[in-house]
Amino acid sequence: MKKNIFKIMIAAGIFAGSFSSCSKKLDLLPTNDITAAQVYSTSAGYTEAFAKVYGSYALTGNTGPAGNGDIQGIDEGTSDFVRLYWNAQELPTDEAVCAWGDPGVPDFHAMNWTATNTILAGLYYRSYYQITLCNDFINQASDANLASRGITGASADSIRKYRAEARFLRAYQYSVLIDLFGNVPYVDETMVLGTVLPKQMSRANLFNYVVGELKAIDGLLYAPTQTPGSVTYGRATQGAEWALLARLYLNAGVYTGTPHYDSAIIYSSKVIGAGYSLIPNYTQLFLADNNLNTSEFILTINYDGIKTQGYGGTTFLTHAPVGGSMQASTFGINGGWSGNRVTSSLINLFPDPNGTADKRAEFYTSGQNLAINSIPTFTDGYAVTKFKNVTRTGAQGQSTSFSDIDFPLFRLAEQYLIYAEATLLGGAGGSATQALAYVNLLRTRAQATPLASITPQDILNERGRELYWEGFRRTDLIRFNQFVEGTYLWPWKGGIQSGTSVASFRKLYPIPSAEISSNTNLVQNTGY
Repeated sequence: MKKNIFKIMIAAGIFAGSFSSCSKKLDLLPTNDITAAQVYSTSAGYTEAFAKVYGSYALTGNTGPAGNGDIQGIDEGTSDFVRLYWNAQELPTDEAVCAWGDPGVPDFHAMNWTATNTILAGLYYRSYYQITLCNDFINQASDANLASRGITGASADSIRKYRAEARFLRAYQYSVLIDLFGNVPYVDETMVLGTVLPKQMSRANLFNYVVGELKAIDGLLYAPTQTPGSVTYGRATQGAEWALLARLYLNAGVYTGTPHYDSAIIYSSKVIGAGYSLIPNYTQLFLADNNLNTSEFILTINYDGIKTQGYGGTTFLTHAPVGGSMQASTFGINGGWSGNRVTSSLINLFPDPNGTADKRAEFYTSGQNLAINSIPTFTDGYAVTKFKNVTRTGAQGQSTSFSDIDFPLFRLAEQYLIYAEATLLGGAGGSATQALAYVNLLRTRAQATPLASITPQDILNERGRELYWEGFRRTDLIRFNQFVEGTYLWPWKGGIQSGTSVASFRKLYPIPSAEISSNTNLVQNTGY
């Protein structure tokens, strides 16, 4: 059984009624019987509220896997952040197809989504729900409020640390919105919901705001730590802040029109030099006891089969790709959902699909067809075995219904690849020799043949091999001009079996139509 301190804090700290469910409009006030004065009257109350800020990443509501969801208008099991984000980042790419006809799901691989897509609306409102929780906590944790409530000394210092972490989590959610939706509404802790409609901020200006916010909290966060069982596991440290800055700067050319490869090198180097290290075995990255991977993981969303039950997160990533002749017990689960598979384009990045020449190739092929003739047919397309709810010793997780696997938002391998890409694209301060060495560290761990040289396209391919199904692919393909363009096709891209190009406006998702209709300050993205 996992003994992670923060996992337990999340489970114990959620309190019903303290925050209202998002009702698909940002201009509604919470309605409940518990006031902020009651919640924040003690340092213990702050800790409970802080747990909700983090807990909203792993949980979908206050009462368990179903029944009282944070986000209305969408099935609660689908409303988990990782599940929504994964759908938006993976299903429109060469890395995934889904057999299901659930509302909004088939639109992604066909690349014909609209402003009424249920998944996109759920993700948009999930992000803003989490921003709202952060804003409330940041406001309540101001020095003035702490003083007025008589909270001083070590307790006040701990709450200030919480406040900095809440600022990071808010910045992270804004980075998601920048990437997916572009120009979006801006709300912070100074704005009283219900009194004013949020104004839209340009993608470039919001990028600058997020970068500035991250730099402002640098000295306020815990230093990076890799100690097993540390109280900072699953919490934002300086390592997470630097990792997010590196990621943002790598994509700055897309977000602002001006590349910032020099800065991507600076911040990825800070992460790399902070003491993190790769775990020896790639196949142990996504197991039920992967909370032991503290040397490689920089920030995780923590899941626990008993304490954080829901149908998203790594429960979704473990159950959804199991079907056909696959034995559910092998994956530590009570049954597969026969949904997600991969296209042949991802398989073709590897020397073989069985992991003989590259251990990162974790696919199930028996009874599965490489070619996808029918997306709704689970046996068309190889299945992914990357996520298993079993420990390194083969023991089953705590529950066969819900996963114990933590999901890394940031891990060291990505930072190696950011450094390499930014260097090859001309970023100052990088070394081509060092870039190649970092890529080969990943390949050596995977027992793949080291490369003698690398190009930017090699980096994109290596990102596919190392990071598939971790929520990167759409962003990566856009950065390399291979997402909507006809220069790179994969099966069923654009709804055509052989693949086809699609309109360039698909690089951004639409702001949900309900949001456009309820906020006159907003302008819809081009094409929608």
